[in-house]
Amino acid sequence: MNIQQSVIVTILIVLSIFSVAPERSLAQQARTDNQMAYYQQLLKRNPRNAKAYYGLGDALIRKARETGDANYFNRAEEALKKSLEIAPQNAGAMRHLAYVFYSRHEFEPAAIHALKATEMEPADADAYGILGDAFLETGKYDRAEEAYRKMMDLEKNLYSYSRLAGLKSMRGDSTGAMTDLEGAIVSGKAQKAPAESIAWAQWQLGSDHFALGNMERAEVNYLQSLDTYPNYYRALAGMAQVRAAQKRYTEAIEFYQKAIAILPMPDYVAALGDIYASTELSAQAKQQYELVEYIGRLSALNQVLYNRELAYFYADHDIKPDKALELARRELNYRQDIYAYDVVAWSLYRNGKLGEARGAIEQALKLGTKDAKLLFHAGMIYQGLGETNKARDFLTRALALNPQFHIFLADQARAALKQLEESSTQANSVQTAHGG
Repeated sequence: MNIQQSVIVTILIVLSIFSVAPERSLAQQARTDNQMAYYQQLLKRNPRNAKAYYGLGDALIRKARETGDANYFNRAEEALKKSLEIAPQNAGAMRHLAYVFYSRHEFEPAAIHALKATEMEPADADAYGILGDAFLETGKYDRAEEAYRKMMDLEKNLYSYSRLAGLKSMRGDSTGAMTDLEGAIVSGKAQKAPAESIAWAQWQLGSDHFALGNMERAEVNYLQSLDTYPNYYRALAGMAQVRAAQKRYTEAIEFYQKAIAILPMPDYVAALGDIYASTELSAQAKQQYELVEYIGRLSALNQVLYNRELAYFYADHDIKPDKALELARRELNYRQDIYAYDVVAWSLYRNGKLGEARGAIEQALKLGTKDAKLLFHAGMIYQGLGETNKARDFLTRALALNPQFHIFLADQARAALKQLEESSTQANSVQTAHGG
């Protein structure tokens, strides 16, 4: 059996085990399917019905969010373009089309279409949100804030609070970000927002707590997300991450398998492989690592969506450093946010290009983001450069922020910090012996 056949078999086995979703999740997805069928029926009766094309596009976007299947975005694009062809001044269709581009990481056309939507309808808060998202992903943080503030002025709801939270988190304001997410959840429930949208905010709140090393609060939020939208793949992966940090590996494996059965994201598959590797199940680990690469190359869309994840995978595992750097630089060409600079810095480090890595990691750290992995990367780069004080500072901060930020990179951080401290002690002893 070759690698491709092996990974397909793996996916099919996992799907066969975990494909039964809880009743509420099935009911929610069934409502979306019914809406898609309803609009398709309208279009059979009248192929020039712009509102029906718009409704179909909206339902397809919701289906993509519920399932994580990006192919629904392609179908949504077709429907929305047809709607705009028939009714060119439909601001809602233009906004939705901007969201489709954004979701496929086509950030420039996303910004162009979102801006057109705001020109068509200046009171469209959601269009400003998508405009801000496109700016955020390309590192235009001040313009993103301007768009989000305009969105908030127009409408205070789950979506505006969530977006401001993301920007605050980037800027190191974790408390402000979590306060806004809590506001988003309250608003979403009060305004009866889609269950998946509320679950997303609960998952994000859990992720913010995890980033600060607060496993108990993270678990609470992930479980709330699963209660709101059962079998939500993001929350399942979040619970797996918590269980791995707690060294409850059997449960972590089960949660990751459930998440992967719904959507085989490369970072979920890699994390599952890391658990197998840490528990000395090398054959299972190898199979998951092969699956990561297969998913990343599976389609042209995957090669755009998962550039970053695949580059991190190679760099984290210190394999194929040339390929990691190629992917990271490709990512930076169209997505200049702090994490694009971080993955470039980390890949440069793995290639021994420490001088270039310094410049990239400085860009990644410029907002003061509280992310242990960013701090770890900085620490390792400065250690390689021989700047021991900076290296010790960044590694100490990484482990203080979240001692279990990664199943094996956290151990590497501890080992590097110990080495730095021992070297410092030896240097002090030598200096003392020579009367320094």
